[in-house]
Amino acid sequence: EATLDLAERRRIRSAIRELQRQELERDEETLASKRFRPERSSHRQDNKENWPQSRHLEEEQQAALTALSEQLEAITSVEELTKLLRAAGEYEERKLIRAAIRKLRAEEIEAATLAGNVQSSQ
Repeated sequence: EATLDLAERRRIRSAIRELQRQELERDEETLASKRFRPERSSHRQDNKENWPQSRHLEEEQQAALTALSEQLEAITSVEELTKLLRAAGEYEERKLIRAAIRKLRAEEIEAATLAGNVQSSQ
């Protein structure tokens, strides 16, 4: 800042640019090493620690889905199933309800086809 010599100012500026360039290269190398670093075993350890809890949650969900499927077997109205479908929050619940609706509609179509066949034969 205090020098009046232009050549010295140029040398100082080029030295500053060189230091900035080296710093950028170091940062890029650091990022590249982090980006391509193999996954550490701590992730596996986290999974191992959380495994019993996640296993318990899966069992609870499975029990709830089993109870829901038994409840769906007793329902014979598409409207009731549609209401349940709209109220359901979980994907698996909606999946079961949609399957029950499809099954009920197929049974209704089959019953209507049989009734039509009986009437035509009479």
